Amino acid sequence: MPETFGKRQRREVSAKKAAAREERRLERAKRKQDRDAGVIESGPPLGDPFEAEPWEPDAQEPDAI
Repeated sequence: MPETFGKRQRREVSAKKAAAREERRLERAKRKQDRDAGVIESGPPLGDPFEAEPWEPDAQEPDAI
């Protein structure tokens, strides 16, 4: 990657970043509306820790002794 970008490239990068920011903002606003309406629970989405499968070593890995 070059150390400097041309004006057009900087504009494209800035526009892409602005679009990503706007998309994240809209997603946050949607989640906030859903929380206020009671559709989803408040707080970060957490999975049930007991549903996770236990870790098993691969059969191909040599045992470290």
